[in-house]
Amino acid sequence: MPRTSKDGPSLREQRRRQHQELSRTQILDGAEEVFARKGFHEATIKEIATLAEYSVGAVYSFFENKDDLFVQIYLRRGGEFMKGMRSLLAVARKPMEQLLELADFQIGFFREHANFGRLFLRASGVTLGDLESKIDHVVADNYDEAMALQAKLFREGQESAEIRDGDINVLAAMFSGLVSAYQSTDPAVVGNGAVGDEAMSLDEFHEILDGAFGKARRR
Repeated sequence: MPRTSKDGPSLREQRRRQHQELSRTQILDGAEEVFARKGFHEATIKEIATLAEYSVGAVYSFFENKDDLFVQIYLRRGGEFMKGMRSLLAVARKPMEQLLELADFQIGFFREHANFGRLFLRASGVTLGDLESKIDHVVADNYDEAMALQAKLFREGQESAEIRDGDINVLAAMFSGLVSAYQSTDPAVVGNGAVGDEAMSLDEFHEILDGAFGKARRR
């Protein structure tokens, strides 16, 4: 008989769950790569299964269909992104320093998960039909929270006289726009380059952010 625990599932059940989670992760990784390379419409479950080294049937045992796979990618990475953002902003730093750290985190997240970065940038300009509303729903809550966290950071920076005056929600949106523009030209994400090949270094990008939002150096 399997060993049981008074506080949770048996060791066999724990191993089964760990194996399932690993399989699910490998399939999502494969899907992320195929979608990033071929786009949603051209990608097939068979290609994803082959890349992940699973049968098509195994993929369907975890995900309802291609739409579900696509949405689950956004759920996974969105959850990871928000967790990292919350952790970064929970550390006490000067607001302007924290703003630059936040830019580095967001750029670094796309670099670490380059397939998702390419997928995200590619899908943003593609018509996805009914799936588009599902993605919008998945993204909306994370986007709203991210904007709220950034607006809070701008308010704290204004209160400490480190960050320029202005509507904090507008400033938060402008910050995200600048980061997105940098990400869209980052060769480590959108091209075949690597970190260090970018046309504008992170230090140069920091200077732009500091000039746009910093108050101490403003005349």
